[in-house]
Amino acid sequence: MESRVTRWLANLDNPRQGGFDRISMNESPRSRVPLAPKSLLVLVTGITGKQGSHLARHLLKRGHRLRALVRNPSSPKLEEIRSKGVDVALGSFDDPAAIERAARGIDAMFLMGTALEAGVQVETRQGIAAIDAAKAAEVPWLVYSSIGSANRQTGIPHFDSKFAVEEHLRRSGLPYAVSAPTAFMENFLAPLQLSSLRQGKFAMGTSPDRRLQMVALDDLSAFVTHILENPSRFGGKRIDVASDALSEADAARIISELSGRKIEYQQIPLDVVRSQNASYAKMFEWLERVGYTADIDRLRRDFPYVGWQRFHEWAARQDWVRVLS
Repeated sequence: MESRVTRWLANLDNPRQGGFDRISMNESPRSRVPLAPKSLLVLVTGITGKQGSHLARHLLKRGHRLRALVRNPSSPKLEEIRSKGVDVALGSFDDPAAIERAARGIDAMFLMGTALEAGVQVETRQGIAAIDAAKAAEVPWLVYSSIGSANRQTGIPHFDSKFAVEEHLRRSGLPYAVSAPTAFMENFLAPLQLSSLRQGKFAMGTSPDRRLQMVALDDLSAFVTHILENPSRFGGKRIDVASDALSEADAARIISELSGRKIEYQQIPLDVVRSQNASYAKMFEWLERVGYTADIDRLRRDFPYVGWQRFHEWAARQDWVRVLS
């Protein structure tokens, strides 16, 4: 595997690779996006979800070829995926052999998991099995999607489950990077949150003035695409990703102004949260006491071409009148 990795990295070291460091000092870095390297074949897991679909759009726009690991052959999104020229490989995280087959011959792999469906223990087990399958397939470059501050011993179950996968990846010997996003701005468009917003309320478990780091999925996907294109720059690195930080009360105020509806923030007592979901109660308690620590200023300085959005910029692009009707 080492010789294949070395050979692949050498092919990327050419004048077309681009990168922020090679932009002319006389040229505004926001005026252009670095040129992509050669067209890569990237295996994307979770492509039918929000994070995976956003990443797929960015990769296709950059001229890369995609292979998707899809577990449900009757998924209504399958034909849409194929219509975009994506090579579909059937299989699930419970079938390491299928992952290994899908990973054969690729240039890079994007791996993500979730604890929402089967719990944190299953997420960790599946993530570790996927990494072992990637190693067996001699994948030359793997980017794992974790969560911000998961490496800081938070004690939050759905943070710790991802960090266990990170640790296995670090020990695996695979060339890797870890993307660790903070809260998604798109969480405001989740069905449960929209239901609350339509009633004029925005409820969370943190105090109204506690600032929360966030990132838009579009920004995250642009950044992960850059990581996938530049293994020599990001190899072995773990990057917490955020583009803005603001209080939940400020977020409610911004949505109120844009939607023309009065949205009031309400803090949910932790005891109430704990009675419904102990893991989320631990998360809100940690967010209140510690919180995410992504270096937003450095991300904006070093990677300006991502076009990092402030929350008010992202919110202004949403059709609040429609989604709240």
